[in-house]
Amino acid sequence: MASLPGAAAVLDRQDCSNGCCGEYNREGGSTEVAETFKAKDLIITPATVLKEKPDPGTLVFGATFTDHMLTVEWSLEAGWEKPHIKPFQNLSLHPGSSALHYAVELLEGLKAFRGVDNRIRLFRPNLNVDRMYRSAVRLTLPVFDKEELLECIQQLVQIDQEWVPYSTSASLYIRPTMIGTEPSLGVKKPTKALLFVILSPVGPYFSSGTFNPVSLWADPKYVRAWEGGTGDYKIGGNYGACLLAQCEAAEKGCQQVLWLYGKDQQITEVGTMNLFLYWINEEGEEELATPPLDGIILPGVTRQSILELTRDWGEFKVSERVLTMDELTAALEGDRVREMFGSGTACVVCPVSDILYKGQMLHIPTMENGPKLTSRIFSKLTDIQYGREDSDWTVVLS
Repeated sequence: MASLPGAAAVLDRQDCSNGCCGEYNREGGSTEVAETFKAKDLIITPATVLKEKPDPGTLVFGATFTDHMLTVEWSLEAGWEKPHIKPFQNLSLHPGSSALHYAVELLEGLKAFRGVDNRIRLFRPNLNVDRMYRSAVRLTLPVFDKEELLECIQQLVQIDQEWVPYSTSASLYIRPTMIGTEPSLGVKKPTKALLFVILSPVGPYFSSGTFNPVSLWADPKYVRAWEGGTGDYKIGGNYGACLLAQCEAAEKGCQQVLWLYGKDQQITEVGTMNLFLYWINEEGEEELATPPLDGIILPGVTRQSILELTRDWGEFKVSERVLTMDELTAALEGDRVREMFGSGTACVVCPVSDILYKGQMLHIPTMENGPKLTSRIFSKLTDIQYGREDSDWTVVLS
């Protein structure tokens, strides 16, 4: 039989020479020690011209960038080069780079906050670098020492610390990214890659502002992720394919997509956020429920924090369980739904007010119910992030 085009894309154990595979598990990534870059080797080239800092009250999410960036190059031949903090600048890529053609690209998102004590804090950054490592393994990109990357990120934030807004309603968004720069049109594991980190001061994620409720459009004709796919990794291909559904939701007067999955129309995520439902369940129990990490759901840092926080409160049942549209509809008819909200780094929590489903607008009484729980969670997390409450969830930089 003749070889098929792209047969080189089939990976075997001999082909994983960049340390991307090895003995892998979802919790900890590769158990093998991989070559890595070191924070002690950082090369720092300061910007000679510094940009004017924006007014925190006028920030548009992701539209403004700081003076510096972090870059680290990797090749199969030479391994990781020394990390470099340099003036913010455009990238130079070969037109055949695998990131441009085959979405060999991953991303992360975390934040730095200027606290009420003027000290700068990162919120649970170890969880972000853990997830980034897992994404690298999934895309056959080179792995790295997570602590070394975190130290490099901290030094980048220290250099651009004046870009962390002097505001408790704004923050500095940190975007680590890794792309395959293999200069070839063959579908294969890259022999070259670039890891870079850029910073952006941000205000509220949604143009409607902080803590204003959103309406959702739910239609099973679009699927965000599926079993055995990449929905539980933070990679670029998961997002670009969602844009058409987002545009259609906007045409129907809704702000976000409620992603459904399977014949039973399981509720999975809200736009780019995880989802929580606070209700009285079928057994008459007060419950905060969120879909399980079954390979379809992104393991969000805010999601994990909410689960840990509310379980520690011990005031109601907290579950990771399958939720379906039939169950939600029945609960609404029985007046058992209290609140629904999305969660994520960008917004922390975002209340849900309505769902357009099968031509009918289902009203979610989140705002009528306070929203007591959503507000309480938002206050608790932001108190930690801005230093109003001490917590081992934060890493203090200055």
